[in-house]
Amino acid sequence: MSDLDELYQSIILDHNRRPRNFGEPARCSHHANGRNPLCGDEVSVWLTVEDEVITDVHFTGQGCAISKASSSLMTEAVRGKSRTEALALFERVHELLTGKTDPMAERKTLGQIAALGGVSRFPIRVKCASLGWHAFRNALLGDPVPA
Repeated sequence: MSDLDELYQSIILDHNRRPRNFGEPARCSHHANGRNPLCGDEVSVWLTVEDEVITDVHFTGQGCAISKASSSLMTEAVRGKSRTEALALFERVHELLTGKTDPMAERKTLGQIAALGGVSRFPIRVKCASLGWHAFRNALLGDPVPA
């Protein structure tokens, strides 16, 4: 295993063991659920969007290490971004996960998220890694949660 593979594996294990922004928030403006029927992974994502900026994001769920780690990385990456920036990031991550971009080339711009690039070699894992991101996108594009 290369040093880079070991680094990426440690990032995924860390975010699985200690997921960031895990738990249901007291309030939110947007919410969506995601489920992978092939393996049973489930995730819920809550967002607070104020003046077109994501000011808070949380998730809960159960599933494999990649699903949980990817959702955790997503929460850190989208907080503070505008809707437009966050949707552009979703597209870049989707391309990374599906093998359309090189993880090495994306390391500097995607940071720790590039650790997920290896899943493109395992098509069954792509759904695991993208589950939280799709729930995030659905929440962001969906109707606001009634107050």
